[in-house]
Amino acid sequence: MAIDPAPPLATIAAALRRERDRTGLSLTELARRAGIAKSTLSQLESGAGNPSVETLWALGVALGVPFSRLVEPPVATVRVVRAGEGPRIRSEHADFSATLLAAGAPHTRRDVYVMELEPGAVRLAEAHTPRSVEHVVVAAGRMRVGPETDPVELGPGDYATFPGDTPHRYEALAPGTFAVLVMEHP
Repeated sequence: MAIDPAPPLATIAAALRRERDRTGLSLTELARRAGIAKSTLSQLESGAGNPSVETLWALGVALGVPFSRLVEPPVATVRVVRAGEGPRIRSEHADFSATLLAAGAPHTRRDVYVMELEPGAVRLAEAHTPRSVEHVVVAAGRMRVGPETDPVELGPGDYATFPGDTPHRYEALAPGTFAVLVMEHP
């Protein structure tokens, strides 16, 4: 497996400053709402650090924006994301990474990700913004996905949809599990 490129730190830094300014939150207040250290947030806003999926999700929820708004680079007229490229963020707690392929326009609020998972630790996700919906299609391998209270097992070609605004999980059941995730945000 190829080594992950660094997270899109400059994009994340600019997005955090932009969204924090939009909401009028201080550095201290945003850090408190996201449950992270003020020093961590300060580092991220200055383009330093190595943010995890969990940290960025917490910041997105605290700012009331989808995760994609924090990692999506400016959009060109024609955009191609080659395999192995794109803003890839790893989990702290599981062998899980998500690569944002496309974020929906502000009025559509739909994001598309490629997920790569390996068996082992489960990626537990906190609830996202209210009324979020997740759609998962497995391309290779097997996985257990869905709400913590009612996960389902999927194989190649299988599709599932579930509420993203409740705690949920992603768990690889076979090596080399690869899936596409579409998130809808109202």
